[in-house]
Amino acid sequence: MSILDKGEKTLGKKQYHIHVSPGEVGKYVLLPGDPARSDRVSKYLDDARLVANNREHRTFTGFYKGVMVSVTSTGMGCPSTAIAVEELINVGAECFIRIGSTGALQPHLKIGDLIVSTGSMKNEGTSRFYVPDCFPAIPDFDLTRVLIDTARELEPQLGFKSYYGINATDDAFYGESPEWIEKLAALGCLNVEMESSAIYTVCAKRKKRGAMISAVSGNLMTADVVYEKANEGLIKGWDNEIKVVLETIYRFDQQH
Repeated sequence: MSILDKGEKTLGKKQYHIHVSPGEVGKYVLLPGDPARSDRVSKYLDDARLVANNREHRTFTGFYKGVMVSVTSTGMGCPSTAIAVEELINVGAECFIRIGSTGALQPHLKIGDLIVSTGSMKNEGTSRFYVPDCFPAIPDFDLTRVLIDTARELEPQLGFKSYYGINATDDAFYGESPEWIEKLAALGCLNVEMESSAIYTVCAKRKKRGAMISAVSGNLMTADVVYEKANEGLIKGWDNEIKVVLETIYRFDQQH
């Protein structure tokens, strides 16, 4: 009896979920959740072309200052995010930066602020398939250091504030009760989102680099949220984080 090894079976081939083949993505990949934000990223790339669009995974590849860069949307949550990262690695990608939206957990954080993750509290189930619960979910140090430095340098020019610290990665958006939010805030988490711990875990297992920067969509501690109309502060935050990440990739590529 021959038991299927999914990774070995799909390595170096057109991928089942993201529909991307070897040579169609760059070494560096931005990871938004929403497929529409793949289109937003593509506008900042030279010679961007749509590579694939399947399920929640929409992929463009282009160039930024001569560096080949791709963007693939992950959908919401760790399961689909882990699939996207695994399949992107199978076709040659090496460095992943999530560009997210996030709920702030500390009162001083405002809509549109940018937060760079230095580690994720694993409140999700996907990482348990890869590593024990005690195994930490942390981003690549070198990539994160450049991300923090670049964000700080671009703050005055782009007009945002940036922070860095530990975030929480949750599975259930509507399961986050006031008591749960207060607990996360008391632990010192800056923000909560739904994907980063899976990215860090897969990258650790596959010996790749992962990082995350998120734009604050609302503050869960102060109830400053926008659910029923366009969130203009968040939209500006998306554009700012894209600019920061692309410049980070260029600088990181020059150093390595």
